[in-house]
Amino acid sequence: MTVKAQRGPALLLAALVLWANSAIAAEPDLGKRVRQHTLKNGIRVLLIERHLSPTVACYIRHRVGAVDEEDGQTGMAHLLEHMMFKGTKTIGAINYEGEKRLIEKITAAGKALDRELMKGTRGNAGNIERLSAQLKELQARHKRWFRSGEIDRLYTENGGVDSNASTGQDLTTYHVSLPRDKIELWARIESDRMLHPVFREFYTERDVVLEERRQRIESDPEGTLFERFFAAAFAAHPYRRPVLGWPSDIQFLDPDDMMSFFQRHHAPDNTVITIVGDLQPRVVMKIIERHFGSIPRKGSHYKRVTDEVPEKGERRIEVLFKANPELILGYRKPAPPAFDDYVFDIIDFILSKGRTSRLYKVLVEDKKLAESVWTANGMPGARYPNLFVVFASPRHPHTAGEVEASIAEEMEKLKREAVGSRELEKVKNQMRADYIRGLDSNDGLAGALSYYESILGDWRYFTTHVDIIEKITAEDIMRVAQKYLLKENCTVAVLKQPS
Repeated sequence: MTVKAQRGPALLLAALVLWANSAIAAEPDLGKRVRQHTLKNGIRVLLIERHLSPTVACYIRHRVGAVDEEDGQTGMAHLLEHMMFKGTKTIGAINYEGEKRLIEKITAAGKALDRELMKGTRGNAGNIERLSAQLKELQARHKRWFRSGEIDRLYTENGGVDSNASTGQDLTTYHVSLPRDKIELWARIESDRMLHPVFREFYTERDVVLEERRQRIESDPEGTLFERFFAAAFAAHPYRRPVLGWPSDIQFLDPDDMMSFFQRHHAPDNTVITIVGDLQPRVVMKIIERHFGSIPRKGSHYKRVTDEVPEKGERRIEVLFKANPELILGYRKPAPPAFDDYVFDIIDFILSKGRTSRLYKVLVEDKKLAESVWTANGMPGARYPNLFVVFASPRHPHTAGEVEASIAEEMEKLKREAVGSRELEKVKNQMRADYIRGLDSNDGLAGALSYYESILGDWRYFTTHVDIIEKITAEDIMRVAQKYLLKENCTVAVLKQPS
């Protein structure tokens, strides 16, 4: 029994290495297979020909997120993502010229109502009631002028799956997987969205986002805790803003401001297109040139972002919520492609990836202090210096303070004791296996390549990451731990029951 228990991890590790090597052989010279192009208007295009199935994964990423919003307009990027599914001047339109005049009336009524509501207690109740009724009546009339959900219908009826979008601190993403003969359909839809979006049902969707915020943040203890945590961790940098936006901003977001935001940031020279799958690069590039090449370059989306102020000591907050206690610790650190960020990728795996990771074994299995614990490198974004985060849920009757003290002990071990060669090699093999798994699907590969091209301006980060990880030593880990995993470099957020 003992011999088998000792040999098991070694055999598993050997099998993992063999599997990883065989997977690499099946995907030779990945970096050399990426076809990279830049259109005259600045759109960057990445293509990989891959005949695993008769399908393609299509990604469009715009380098814009919550970090790019103005104060007073938080939530703009996220609401814009919602509005981009409302159709265009042709997609979903029944008679756009007539509809356009009605949308102008809806916008005028909505703006007037917002101005009255902004007055708060000084607002005229009669005007608010009249304008609310007018807006409601116009919105009801508008429904007869368009077909809702037309973009989703077009993709679904043509074999599209996983059609979705997301907004984060750094990026806005639209993606779908389609049969290989539907690439031109995709190009027609997406180029039309970039050229002629129509913000139908703006005020209705704004209310939808407010409800989304109530469910995901205000009614959710973890959502509330994370929002307050990031607001405390970043005093000056816009990473302090929630992606969904602050409620007082969301309720007064303006459609004209949104159109300006769209024109600045969903611009060609702020856009990366990636398609991976059963394709012919020359044919696909002609399709992309034909549909996306005429979109005018904007070149007005760049702006200076406020740097975070230097740490002057630990930042600590408490959040009161009728829920079980939770704990978040965040350590300030550089963003990729800094070498120390690669080291934190290793630390992330050492501490919490898998049941044999240090924090899981100590806090969950041995001491039974926590129900769960995990770490993440690079929150809440990667375009700017960010955080290495530790999250834990204490196990009753243990407290957040006990869990925090135990986490601190593990951080001290990283500073004082070199990681053993066997543990370090195991972690590197885990990371190598994760990289290989990222090659399994067209969607995963397209997502990774487009992400790094958008964030760093170089998709090759994805293909060289494992090679750089291989060079990291136990001394590198100790140095980085000693430099960043410090009390004075930490923000702590604790969720606790109100007394």
